[in-house]
Amino acid sequence: MVRMRLPNGMFLAGVVGGAAAMAGLFWLATALIARSESTTELNQYDTMLVDGHKALKPQIVAGRTQSLYHPLPWVGTKVEVSCPTGLKALAGTTMTCTGERHDGSTIDIPVTVIRATDTHITWKFER
Repeated sequence: MVRMRLPNGMFLAGVVGGAAAMAGLFWLATALIARSESTTELNQYDTMLVDGHKALKPQIVAGRTQSLYHPLPWVGTKVEVSCPTGLKALAGTTMTCTGERHDGSTIDIPVTVIRATDTHITWKFER
């Protein structure tokens, strides 16, 4: 068996480099999992009309927001989400959904349309 001895500085550099790499992977995984942007198809089942415009039904916005709001224990708060109306498929449209915590307190969840076409809507919510 061949034993290699590393100078103390090299060992320390390896440990620090390994820790930095793990922290970077942790951050990347959290960023990917904790996304708050969603693109949804505007089909006959998920769409309604609001003020004459195609809109994503409120239960679709609420369900997607609720599923993405608390994806990891260290990101977001576990809430039950409800939205007041459909989300109009017009870029720049905003509305506020409500998140109810298990203790009965509520939080406002702003929702904004980023892009919209005749067939898809891309929107995001704020944590």
